[in-house]
Amino acid sequence: MPNLIKPRAACPIGWPAAHSRSPLIHHYWLRTLDIAGGYSIESGPPEGVAEFVMNLSKYGYIGANVTIPHKERVLNLTAPDQRARAVGAANTLWYDHGTLRSTNTDIEGFIDNLDHCADDWDHAEDAVVLGAGGSSRAVVFGLLERGIKRIHLANRTIERAQELARKFGARVIATPWEDVDAVLPRAGLLANTTSLGMKGQPELAIDLSRLPASAVVADLVYVPLQTPLLAAAQARGLRTADGLGMLLCQAVRGFELWFGQRPEVTPELRALVEADLAVTVA
Repeated sequence: MPNLIKPRAACPIGWPAAHSRSPLIHHYWLRTLDIAGGYSIESGPPEGVAEFVMNLSKYGYIGANVTIPHKERVLNLTAPDQRARAVGAANTLWYDHGTLRSTNTDIEGFIDNLDHCADDWDHAEDAVVLGAGGSSRAVVFGLLERGIKRIHLANRTIERAQELARKFGARVIATPWEDVDAVLPRAGLLANTTSLGMKGQPELAIDLSRLPASAVVADLVYVPLQTPLLAAAQARGLRTADGLGMLLCQAVRGFELWFGQRPEVTPELRALVEADLAVTVA
């Protein structure tokens, strides 16, 4: 798999992983905080991930980000914290006195980005979450933790939404995809956790005119940066939270766990990643 490298480096583990913007983010923080360290991409197929994770330190790494499709599998290879166990997936690994631990920072990435974009978003009693994958689990957990009373979880395969509703309890209501329009009028937040609207994927067709004027629309997709969903929301005058904001916010805690300093999400960093995304989309 990888070659041995110098200490004090972290990596993203995924398949594929070459598209990851994490190196750009973490190298920026290493430079601005004057920390000697590194962040290297490791692209590993599912059949090799267990051996790699269990020997992470032997390869010279002090921690890692975990991306698709490994987020659920690493739970059994690490010591997950309460948040990772509750979500059922981990995206951040680090060593604590020789023990490889794991957590899920997608939760705080989503919530912190919402706080930055719309500081009163959590006054909403109802939220609509589209999708029932790993990212959806983190979003639902964060919304429940923040006190949202009802979360209408819609997925094209209703059985997956029902499975998550059973996992998280009565405040999460499995909603057939075709019934989303009926619950939008009372939703203070709409969050898309699906790949719909991503470059190369079908557009997310949804009637935002049914949302209240005070609603916030969040999209976890960040390629393109302004998805058709966000463009439609902004055209209606609704507040929005994009996927790049979440990507940047979720990276903060991992960097702190690995390198001992808490970085900041600055306008300069966002501009740097935006410029890189613009080249990719073009």
